[in-house]
Amino acid sequence: MLINIGFGNMVSSERIISVVNPESAPIKRLVQEARDSGSVIDATYGRKTRAVIIMDSGHVILSALVTETVASRINENGEERNE
Repeated sequence: MLINIGFGNMVSSERIISVVNPESAPIKRLVQEARDSGSVIDATYGRKTRAVIIMDSGHVILSALVTETVASRINENGEERNE
């Protein structure tokens, strides 16, 4: 199932490992290391990063949506799949 992470960008909910807040120092380091290795996908369209999505492929996706919004969209898709 694909979920919208903002501005029409979609990711596979089955491949998401975690959705985290970008404000902590360890997450900032993780994002910088991913930028250096070329595995960051910036889906913020120039806006402030409010959620960092870590994928099982090692990619790090930056979203302008808050973590709670992304999490609720993942949960909505999971409930739809169970019905």
